Amino acid sequence: MKKILFLLLLFAACYELQAQVVTVKDAETGLAIHDASFISNNPSRFLETNTEGQVDISSLKGIEVIQIIKLGYTTQKLSYQTIVDSGLIIQLTPFSISGERVIISANRWKQNAGDIPFRSTSITPIEQELQNPQTAADLLAASGEVFIQKSQLGGGSPMIRGFSTNRLLYAVDGVRMNTAIFRGGNIQNVISLDPYSMERTEVLFGPGSVLYGSDAIGAVMSFKTLDPQLSLTNKPLIKGSAATRYSSASSEQTFHFDFNIGWKKWALLTSISANDYGDLKMGKFGPEEYLRPFYVGRMDSTDVIITNNDPRIQNPSGYQQMNLLQKVRFKPNDRWEFDYAFHYSETSSYSRYDRHIRYKNGAPRYGEWRYGPQTWMMNLMSISHSAKKGLYDQMSIRLAYQYFEESRISRDFNDVSRENRIENVFAYSGNMDFTKALGKRHNLYFGAEYVLNEVVSRGINEHILTGQKTAGSARYPQSNWSSAGVYLTHHFRATDALIIQSGMRYNQFLLDADFNTDFYDFPFSSAELNNGALTGSVGAIWRPSNKWSVSSNISTAFRSPNVDDIGKIFDSEPGSVIVPNPDLDAEYAYNVDLGITKVVGDYLKIDVTGYYTLLENALVRRNYTLNGQDSIVYDGELSQVQALQNAANTTVYGVQTGFEADFGKGFGLSARFNYQFGMEELDDGSINPSRHAAPFFGVNRIFYRYEKLRVEFNMQYSGGRDFEDLPISEQNKPHLYAIDDNGNPYSPSWYTLNLKWRYELGQRFVVGGGVENITDQRYRTYSSGLTAPGQNFILSLKMNF
Repeated sequence: MKKILFLLLLFAACYELQAQVVTVKDAETGLAIHDASFISNNPSRFLETNTEGQVDISSLKGIEVIQIIKLGYTTQKLSYQTIVDSGLIIQLTPFSISGERVIISANRWKQNAGDIPFRSTSITPIEQELQNPQTAADLLAASGEVFIQKSQLGGGSPMIRGFSTNRLLYAVDGVRMNTAIFRGGNIQNVISLDPYSMERTEVLFGPGSVLYGSDAIGAVMSFKTLDPQLSLTNKPLIKGSAATRYSSASSEQTFHFDFNIGWKKWALLTSISANDYGDLKMGKFGPEEYLRPFYVGRMDSTDVIITNNDPRIQNPSGYQQMNLLQKVRFKPNDRWEFDYAFHYSETSSYSRYDRHIRYKNGAPRYGEWRYGPQTWMMNLMSISHSAKKGLYDQMSIRLAYQYFEESRISRDFNDVSRENRIENVFAYSGNMDFTKALGKRHNLYFGAEYVLNEVVSRGINEHILTGQKTAGSARYPQSNWSSAGVYLTHHFRATDALIIQSGMRYNQFLLDADFNTDFYDFPFSSAELNNGALTGSVGAIWRPSNKWSVSSNISTAFRSPNVDDIGKIFDSEPGSVIVPNPDLDAEYAYNVDLGITKVVGDYLKIDVTGYYTLLENALVRRNYTLNGQDSIVYDGELSQVQALQNAANTTVYGVQTGFEADFGKGFGLSARFNYQFGMEELDDGSINPSRHAAPFFGVNRIFYRYEKLRVEFNMQYSGGRDFEDLPISEQNKPHLYAIDDNGNPYSPSWYTLNLKWRYELGQRFVVGGGVENITDQRYRTYSSGLTAPGQNFILSLKMNF
């Protein structure tokens, strides 16, 4: 009898466990909703539905308030018992304008974005499929809130709130991607990320140094990749997709495949993408200066100028790329989870197009200038734990190893000497993050981070006729850069209408560099840094009703000098050469934001955010001397010596605003507009426009949604810059710009009209496409060397299984 009773109790327990599987559906279509979030603040818990719209909520038992959030749907707040009593079926009602959503980047934990006093934006997988971006840089641009500069097709350097490159931070699955050789000029590391493997892309605007440490001054760009899905039944969960994409402007051919198999405790995910891009074709109507009438070729061991049969073809600009993602997930119980991820990306070599349009004495400046294959690899081990009591509610540990390789290969026109500069970075990092609810109104987020970058740089000079190779000067000193920090953030729900968040971080950063004096007679052979930085933030969000929201945030940020700042040698522009400067300090930013959001009925949402940022002790290029000389011969040319110096203050202020309107019957309208203005001190105390404060830009969209069809017609645009409004450094780069009536370079304003569509064919197929730059405009985004695509036809097909 006891055995029978025991078996009955065991069966009941198993049934109870099975009974906690909730299914979330669209209230109108009845379809399952993937990635619906279940959030509890007390205690701190987070769950998410799988591709079947299901989630096991047994770990939420007894919790009184659970938020069920999905972008595009009305948020529900239910108790655990209410969910169980409802039959474990939750129906979410579609909301015509974007409502509440989940954000990860604000505190490293998934939260309701409406509870965070920072401005942010997210790009969902469906929105990504509609926009059909070619690269991760284009994915960011699709938000309408990130400006992208391009020096070559294999590139894309974001500009956000007047900052770019190493004053912005990239995070992939919670791990910083910035390295010690992220430079102040434009970078292209973001193309190492595969848009097809993205589960969520977020941009957190303004300083993020409390959480992310150095570099997070203008914004944090957070990329969350696909996760393996577990099965909630006794059958394996097998899901996957195959996709292909074609675009006419670069004759692009892209292929993608991903596969997921999940059991109750184990799950595996594989994602592979391959891309082939041809030379990019520019538009028909625009400045003649952008045309490419000829290019450099090689004949009979001589560089020759070859007439371009189609001057709109930007030769050379094409390249190839492949991306691989492999993840393993192990969840032994509701409390523990172990995840391993392997990321790998590699490009072919690709030409830096803006160097190919530089001229010297009427002839091309270079016979060749290209980047060698760009490689990025990351091994990431993540451990998470949910505790019933104790020091924390949730814990996350991330241990990562990243490897970066990049190289620059250049040769002057009809010169037999080729220079190859190769850089390798070995990046190790460890993060420990915790959450703890203290009662119903207080939540703590705290943790620690350690980062170590080992930089190995070497130079090789090659005689292209004989093949003889000799040692050349390296771009960087052999260096170690490290950072250690601890942080604490307090989230206080003062009332139902008022939330206050404050945080603080202390960071210690160290740098050791050894310079090779065989090629340059530096007055030093080593450099060391050992400094600390204290940053903080305090912000509040006030919601007097569900139709109004007012938020404000005051924050500081810092950027410690890295190896690129202290130790590189390169030609920044014609007639100038950057040399090392070991006497640098950190730069500090002070920022204030004020944002207001108003919802009118269920058909209109308006938001506006104003900000002001002061960057003190800014690292800027200034004239310098090397061994008492203000000019040296570099690469065969007498060049002005310059170095990065803590020599200026920079101020940036601006406005980010937009609206969404629902007209009913599936029709709607939205707009995003960004205005930023930056000023930088010069040596003589005068003021000069900041180089990375882009002209105003934005996007207007008219869209239609009906069941499985989405259609969007949009206009993207940007203001221009007259010669007088260009930074002095840009005035000295006429090859990048159009020429005005006075013979001076300037950046013209531009716009494009674009059509995008997406249609679901049954349960398995998704067809997408569109036409970009319908009117075939010829334009360059500000500060870019590459002319943007002309009229571009896109077609994509995705099969789900």
